[in-house]
Amino acid sequence: MSDTPIATTPTRPYMVRAIYQWIEDNALTPYLMVDATAENVQIPTEHVQDGRIVLNIASRATGNMSMENDYIHFSARFGGVSQEIWVPLQAVIGIYAKENSQGMFFDPNEYDNYEPEEEASAVANKPKAATRPKRDNKAGLKVLK
Repeated sequence: MSDTPIATTPTRPYMVRAIYQWIEDNALTPYLMVDATAENVQIPTEHVQDGRIVLNIASRATGNMSMENDYIHFSARFGGVSQEIWVPLQAVIGIYAKENSQGMFFDPNEYDNYEPEEEASAVANKPKAATRPKRDNKAGLKVLK
């Protein structure tokens, strides 16, 4: 065995998705606690208290929910106004059920030494495929007699 540490991705995005699914499967209300002071957080700032915001992320309260490894994105209504919400996973403090507070809170230092792969630079350095000329938009079938 090698003493070299293995570089792994954070577990937070996977745990958030799993706990969210468990809460929804049990007909409970998933609440997401977010560090409102973190970078790239797009939330309604009028609802922030003590640098945190708690968001109801139940499927019935959100639209177009997307939980990726880097961001949670959805639309929700605040005071009757629809808003786009973006929460980087680094800003997620915890996820729990409103009704019984069961869930998980995360180590705030989990992302300290994590450096995501630079997909943009990999795409930029990728050789471009030869472009084919566009064909006329004609049907590809013809009648044979």
